[in-house]
Parts: sequence; structure tokens; C-alpha cells
Amino acid sequence: MRGKSECQTGTRAWTAMQQTKQIDIVVNGELRCVPVGLTVSGLLGLLGMVEERVAVELDRIILRKPDWPATWISAGARLEIVQFVGGG
Repeated sequence: MRGKSECQTGTRAWTAMQQTKQIDIVVNGELRCVPVGLTVSGLLGLLGMVEERVAVELDRIILRKPDWPATWISAGARLEIVQFVGGG
């Protein structure tokens, strides 16, 4: 995991986002700053991932796809997101 995220460093990006509360989470080992009140589905959308092609683990628990829209992400959460790739 890297050092401080934009939530902690006070960068220009963070200064511009101060009106929106932000939290730090870890996604695939990388520290990220995301809006408060984000669900797993919302995070996937924010990351530009297609829900039909991923599996998600939140804090070491594999989540069922039907639960993603109602599963809120808390500060300090650790997510592993695996993308499926088709091929021949």
C-alpha cells in the first residue's frame, strides 16, 4: 500500500472536493479516496467497471452480486475486485 491518499494530503484535488466528504479505502492494495455514502455498485461505476464481469470481496468476505447495491462502503474498507476476461 502506498502512502497518504488525496484525502489526507490536502492536494489541490482534495481542496476542490472539500464540499463532498471523502473517505479512504483500499482497492486491490491501492489506497483510494472516495465519496462517503458509496455502495459497492457505486464504486464499480466510479471505477468504470462493468458489474457483469467482476467479483468483489469486501473485508475478506466475498459479496453476492444481488447485495452490491445495498452494501455500503465504510472508511478503511478493503476491497479486492477481480475482472473476468474472455478470450479464445
